[in-house]
This record gives sequence, C-alpha cells and structure tokens, in this order.
Amino acid sequence: MPGIQQFDTTVRLLQKVLDLRAKNQEIIGSNIANAETPGYEAKSFQFEDQLRSAMADKGMRPVSAQPGHIPLAPGNLEQVSGTIAITKDTTGLGDKNTVSVDQEMVKLSQNEILYETAVTMLNKKLSILKYAANGGA
Repeated sequence: MPGIQQFDTTVRLLQKVLDLRAKNQEIIGSNIANAETPGYEAKSFQFEDQLRSAMADKGMRPVSAQPGHIPLAPGNLEQVSGTIAITKDTTGLGDKNTVSVDQEMVKLSQNEILYETAVTMLNKKLSILKYAANGGA
C-alpha cells in the first residue's frame, strides 16, 4: 500500500502489524502442516520486541559506527522485520519433530485474534479520517 504512507503513525503501525501477523500466520501454518514430518524443526516468529523498540521514543539510540554494521535495534517502523527462531530437538527420542500441534493451535488462535483486532482498529481509524474528510457528514 504505497499511498498509505502519508497517514499518521497509527495507520502505519497498524499496517506493519498486519503484515507481521500475516507472516506469523504463514509460519504457524507451516508448523502445523509439518507436524507429522520426521525431523521437522518448529519455527517461531518474533517481532513484538522489535516493534516496541521502533515505536519507543528514546533519546539515545544505539547507532552503528560503520555502514556494514548490523543495527542493535530498528531505527524506524519500516525496518522491523522480525526474527525466526528454530526449536531444536533436545530429547533425542522419536522422529525428532519438534512441533506441538496443541501449542501451534494456541498460537494460531492468538495470532488470529490479534490480527482481527488490528483490522478493526485500522477500520475505525480510516472511518474517522473519512468522516473528517466529508466535513463531519
């Protein structure tokens, strides 16, 4: 959505949250689909800390001294991309698949609720903007 960039921080934040939640949904779905695949290592997608850090208004932010250095925290909302963590099998038993379908279903439900909440908030924000653009009519 290239045209949405002119809106305020709330709209941009909600757009980013929807993108990240959609990516999380893909990863959870992949885990569930591979629940019976021997040797499959479950993945989890984490982005909340990066998002919180990007939205925090801190006076002192870590910076990189060289252009090739990896930044310690995202400098702005557009740089938040999340990280994928892999759950390794530490038991040494069974087929070494680390997917727990029960846990993935809980993650799926939670992610869906948070996605729908962000959609509702974005719709409310856009309806307020539409109301204002129409002169309150």
